[in-house]
Amino acid sequence: MSGRSIGGWFRGRRANAGASEPGTADESELAPDNIPRHVAVIMDGNGRWAKSRGLPRIAGHHNGMKAVKRIAKAADRIGIQVLTLYAFSTENWKRPKAEVEFLMKLPEEFLSIELGELIENNVQVRMMGNMEGLPGHTLAAVREAVRRTADNTGMILNFALNYGSRMEMMEAVRLLARDAARGELDPESITEETFESRLLSAGLPDPDLLIRTSGELRLSNFMLWQLAYSEFWFTDVYWPEFTEQHLFAAVREYQRRARRYGGL
Repeated sequence: MSGRSIGGWFRGRRANAGASEPGTADESELAPDNIPRHVAVIMDGNGRWAKSRGLPRIAGHHNGMKAVKRIAKAADRIGIQVLTLYAFSTENWKRPKAEVEFLMKLPEEFLSIELGELIENNVQVRMMGNMEGLPGHTLAAVREAVRRTADNTGMILNFALNYGSRMEMMEAVRLLARDAARGELDPESITEETFESRLLSAGLPDPDLLIRTSGELRLSNFMLWQLAYSEFWFTDVYWPEFTEQHLFAAVREYQRRARRYGGL
């Protein structure tokens, strides 16, 4: 990626491109009064995208970062209020050291280039995960972005970084147990809302729609509590190839479904 700003990447409206390709949709096909508030994405397939082109895995991660820009732009334009992106899991530390080091540089690079545009377009950056487990340079970039966008009131761009849902829920249980041990919380009074207030996603609505790219059909330790009633949409497309039209197709499918939450 060059250091050039992409200039106004949250502005403008895509012109109608005519008939959509299979597995895609045009923005004009969406019902504006039924846009999911919160969309979560498992961005999968960067390495396989690179391998299919004879490129190193890091090239896939670099191109995946470009996909983050275009999908964030499209999500903001159609009225999605929260976009959560699974950027790095607690299990990803098992990958080769060189790849992990490269992945830890990506948030710093992305934010150094795009933070000005995010601020200008009223986007609030959030991060959920074990921040203390990150390298110092990554943590500094993350904290700076969160601090400088804290008062923004537009779309929330939420990165799940060094995140694992089981880790998140175990820590929530520990917090509740400590409060109970200090006599500050009656265990019998614990509700779902009490538990949710201790999760890293506290204050955000649960995802209405989960998207996973690359053809995998699993959650991979991602927002297990929060996704209890989410709609799922899977695609074989690798994340670096994921376009605005794929996002629109996922939203269009979401709009066709009836969400009953266990009722009739």
